[in-house]
Amino acid sequence: MSSYLFEGTSPKKWKQKIQVDLKGADYNTLLWHTNEKIIVKPFYTKEDRTHQQINIPQNDFCVCQSFFIDNEEITNSLANNALKHGATSIYFHTKNTFNYKKVLKNIDINSTKIYFNFSFLNPDFIAELSNFCNSKNIYFNIDIIGNLAKTGNWFVNLKDDHKNLEKIISTTNNCIGVNLSIYQNSGANIVQQLAYTLAHANEYLNYFGKEASNEIHFYFSAGNNYFFEIAKLRAFRILWSSLLKIYEAKNTPAHIFAEPTLRNKTLYNNNINKLRTTTECMSCILGGADTISNNAYNKIFRKSNEFSERISRNQLLILKDECEISSNKNIVDGSYYIEEITQQLAEKALEIFKLIEKGGGLLKQLKEGVIQRKIQESADKEQHQFNSEELVLIGTNKHQNKFEKIKDDLELYPFVKIRAKKTLIQPIIQRRLSEKLEQERLKNE
Repeated sequence: MSSYLFEGTSPKKWKQKIQVDLKGADYNTLLWHTNEKIIVKPFYTKEDRTHQQINIPQNDFCVCQSFFIDNEEITNSLANNALKHGATSIYFHTKNTFNYKKVLKNIDINSTKIYFNFSFLNPDFIAELSNFCNSKNIYFNIDIIGNLAKTGNWFVNLKDDHKNLEKIISTTNNCIGVNLSIYQNSGANIVQQLAYTLAHANEYLNYFGKEASNEIHFYFSAGNNYFFEIAKLRAFRILWSSLLKIYEAKNTPAHIFAEPTLRNKTLYNNNINKLRTTTECMSCILGGADTISNNAYNKIFRKSNEFSERISRNQLLILKDECEISSNKNIVDGSYYIEEITQQLAEKALEIFKLIEKGGGLLKQLKEGVIQRKIQESADKEQHQFNSEELVLIGTNKHQNKFEKIKDDLELYPFVKIRAKKTLIQPIIQRRLSEKLEQERLKNE
């Protein structure tokens, strides 16, 4: 049997071949400059591999369904139905204390990951709930800094909020949730999202010490830049691991809860939102999220209903069980492109993180409005790209269905609500790209 030895092709030779095929055109026209100031090349080779070791969870991701607690019995019934039909995790949102025994009835909290998101800070209630559950599968999205960034105010004040959180940490596991979604949904670019989230978590480590690292987990939103969103999750694991080493803390892998962004979701031609959330969920899976909750395609303007929630859940189940990508967590290892942009994202985010720390930390820069200004600059740039159709949302700013009517289907107000309320700092406003255009179309229906 004869054997053949194939000579490898160097990057230089690839570039020369491309230059010939361009017939005199400038090679640089093929380079893509992203909003993160990363240059994407037209080809990548093994020389672009970084061989970065990333601690990706090897277990299958949890399929999560989200519910707002209004009526405890109804919420419990919906949660149990979701678990019966494929969900393996539940995320509860609530604005008030509730009867947790009714909400958790017949739910096996030892085998089901449960997440709680509170719009209040009540140490006694949280300790009581945690004691009742007595499970490592319970996660509390308690983020006093995130609340400040989002609303412009502490729950009470800086001193009392930290004191209450300290009390919660002493009685509750998995109790600090750091929310990247605030930055993503407000228009921060990916490098900013990573840097601000790392600085956000660092504020808790600075105040409570390295032991708090065991209580911290993260909430991500994924946008539609498919490969970059995969790289974003991987880059954050590198950054978090590096930060823990500085504190000489136990290098526990970051626990990441992820969901699709709302920033690019639309009122008109809203069925396309299903396509957007599908690719965004795929990014979360391949990026190595621990738990993923999909958003219903009509979430921004319709109340939760059985049909849309079933569709959102089934999108994840198809990806997990039929596409079988959940069992291939390391599938992107060896991708020259993803490895290279992962490294670039991590390096650029680290640069911004160092500048934030040099400037006094995230809290100080939030108070001074530095973070808000940087995010606004990024959001304005992205909005300009949308308005000029450089950034396209099919069915919204391009290829519109001029005859589509949506006004009579609105059950929820889908736009940003600006309240005349005194705030300690300027809040970070989360806003969809298509809001202004949609408001104009609604007026003309």
